[in-house]
Amino acid sequence: MNTALWIAQAALAFLFGAAGVMKATQPIEKLAARMGWPGEMPGLTRFVAWAEIAGAIAMILPILLDILPWLTPLAAIGFAVIQVLAIGLHLRRGERSVVPFNVVLLALSLFVAIGRLELF
Repeated sequence: MNTALWIAQAALAFLFGAAGVMKATQPIEKLAARMGWPGEMPGLTRFVAWAEIAGAIAMILPILLDILPWLTPLAAIGFAVIQVLAIGLHLRRGERSVVPFNVVLLALSLFVAIGRLELF
């Protein structure tokens, strides 16, 4: 179980970290051309970017270093919240093709949150 949790954590850290860096560093116009919604919500885009970067760090370091390891399941819960909100946003905008990927990320986030909370 621990190995599966580490694999899920690494995948989440990589995916959310990469998405966060992209949203934090790219001009809003460029992001809007690729995704649409950042043009309508630039402030939210930057907020989500930094939340994803912080979550990616918290997905690995606290439990790896055994310093405040409860931050890891908390980060996973945060990722789950981001995905629930993203699903709602994409459905409202009619972007149904993205939703299955959001559902997979939601499931992985919940797996890590539940798995790491049970280990305490």
